[in-house]
Amino acid sequence: MKATFYVSRSVMAGAMITCCGASVAQVPPTAAPALLAPGIVRQATRPQGIEHCVAIDGGWMVPYEETLPGIRIRFTMIPVPGGTFRMGSPNDEADREIAEGPQFTVTLPPFWIGRCEVTWGEYRTYMEVQSIFRERGEGGPQTPEDIGADAVTAPSALYDPDAVNARVAADRPATGMSQYAARQYTKWVSKLTSRFYRLPSESEWEYACRAGSSTPWHSGADIASLNEVAWYADNAGNETHPVGRKRPNAWGLYDMHGNVAEWVMDEVTADGYARQSLLPQPVQLMESIQWPKQLESRAVRGGAFYDEPTECRSAARRKSKDRQWNDTDADLAKSPHWFMEGEACGLGFRVVRPLVPAEAAERQRWWEADVESVRKAVADRTQSGRAASGLVDEEVVRQLEAIWQRRKNSDAYSKPPQQQ
Repeated sequence: MKATFYVSRSVMAGAMITCCGASVAQVPPTAAPALLAPGIVRQATRPQGIEHCVAIDGGWMVPYEETLPGIRIRFTMIPVPGGTFRMGSPNDEADREIAEGPQFTVTLPPFWIGRCEVTWGEYRTYMEVQSIFRERGEGGPQTPEDIGADAVTAPSALYDPDAVNARVAADRPATGMSQYAARQYTKWVSKLTSRFYRLPSESEWEYACRAGSSTPWHSGADIASLNEVAWYADNAGNETHPVGRKRPNAWGLYDMHGNVAEWVMDEVTADGYARQSLLPQPVQLMESIQWPKQLESRAVRGGAFYDEPTECRSAARRKSKDRQWNDTDADLAKSPHWFMEGEACGLGFRVVRPLVPAEAAERQRWWEADVESVRKAVADRTQSGRAASGLVDEEVVRQLEAIWQRRKNSDAYSKPPQQQ
């Protein structure tokens, strides 16, 4: 469960909480957890030599590298200062959609968010646990309902990459997974590290993307500026690219525009943000979330490699089309883990860790299936042996280490498993 601080060569000066010169309206410092945790430095003065520090009560949030036990996979988390911003697009923004408004004001507590999108190198390790869970099953396949709230569902093996037009190199963003599969991945990482990870809310995602900006893209109001920060229709060559190759935003986050669009928790409703705009302003985090009530119309943010600049704007929203994206899946029930076609070939996600972890009961809301059709599909895939559920414990870590040792230098590890 190792995590290390990420130290930049450059040093940011100044007493105000700023990120690369972009300021945001600040909320009072949030009380930090009592125990020293990765990403927290306990000292009064700003840590030297570390970029993107965020002041909290009793110390500082700093970037850190999380290392997943047993598999030596690392990813970097960047702190985001708590603050207040206007969510959505103003009425005069070019090419805005109705669902991007009406604008409302949100106040968010501090959190960490993935510096980059989750890559195939990271996500494939989660896929590996399917074989471990299947081998450990006693008395037949076990569904999450059989095991209880601590169960994690490993996804079925990846469909033929050519079928979803996905590149699966380790440094490219993982694509094609359902929102349920992305949520279970965050649960998997949480169980491995004993730290609470989840998908971002839509308000957290937009706030992190904007990084203090109010322009259509965090890079500015000029479409030409997008080329410096994003892979999109004009420069991507109709494919994903290794993460972190373009210029980051003011808070050190890469690929918030383009490369792959990203799952967030919310549902896109016909009236946009009408509910939130009628609440007392500013709206708090949990009030800002439009929790999904149906399979489709879940929010996808940021735009993908095949999108035009307008679809990559900070406020742009896309609705999921689960049934359409699964149309050529011949199995019934349709896969709860993977989509086979269309826009899903440019769909991925990144993870969030809040400064103050959610209570145990609340975590399930972030992680688990929220509609009956997904629960039934997961049970069907598990009973048929195409997916598996289990507990993440020391034995899982030991077996992952053994798999890692066998495959780290082999050609087999560079290629994803095929759907059975």
